[in-house]
Amino acid sequence: MLIKQLSIFLENKKGRFTEVANLLGEAGVNMSAFTVSENSDFGILRLIVSDTDKALEVLREHHYAVSLTDVVCLHCPNRPGALAQAMDIITREGIFVEYMYAFSQGDSANVIIRPDNAERCLEILRANQLTLLAASDLYKL
Repeated sequence: MLIKQLSIFLENKKGRFTEVANLLGEAGVNMSAFTVSENSDFGILRLIVSDTDKALEVLREHHYAVSLTDVVCLHCPNRPGALAQAMDIITREGIFVEYMYAFSQGDSANVIIRPDNAERCLEILRANQLTLLAASDLYKL
């Protein structure tokens, strides 16, 4: 259940995120999860969408620099220590986490993880009977 994540490089200018959101919305592409990181010159918008191929097409047509990355989505209880237990497993197995972002709803949380070895991370989480979500699961939330 690897998920394709888009990474879009954005100039640090007003309205750039709005432009991306409008382009995707007009194309009928839903943004299910996202995070934005920035420095003084540019930002990186990382997002999971309902139609990766269409999003790539639309964004590239509008000259955005876009790349695809494999990520894993861990579904865990929204309670103290739940994420720590999962991270202990990942760390113990030698997986390096490049970045993460999360969102919670009620009693559960969804954590998008970008590990250095996505396939291995997936195997480890499955072997430890942790719940993983597919991209299609995210669209239903």
